[in-house]
Amino acid sequence: MQSMKETISNVAASAKSGTEKTKATLQEKVDKMGSHSPTEKAMATERKEQRILQADLNKVEAVEENATARHAASAADAYSYPATGGTQHPATAH
Repeated sequence: MQSMKETISNVAASAKSGTEKTKATLQEKVDKMGSHSPTEKAMATERKEQRILQADLNKVEAVEENATARHAASAADAYSYPATGGTQHPATAH
C-alpha cells in the first residue's frame, strides 16, 4: 500500500515539476518579447534556467520525502513487545 502511495506521490511531483518547467519556458518567451536589449534577453534566459533548476530540486526533494515516509511506515508495521523485547510483523503474529 505504501509503495503505491509513494509511486502516486512521485508521479504527482514529476507532473508538478514538468508544469513549472513549462511555465518557466513560457515566461521566458514573454520576457524576451518585451525586452529590447540582449542583456534583458540573457536575464530572461537566466531566470528560466533558475526556475527549471528549482523545479528539479523540488522534485528530488519530494521523491526523497516520499521514500522516507514509506520506510517510516514499513518500520511502524513491525510491533515491539516490551515484555519480551522481540519484534514481530503483524501478518506473522499468531
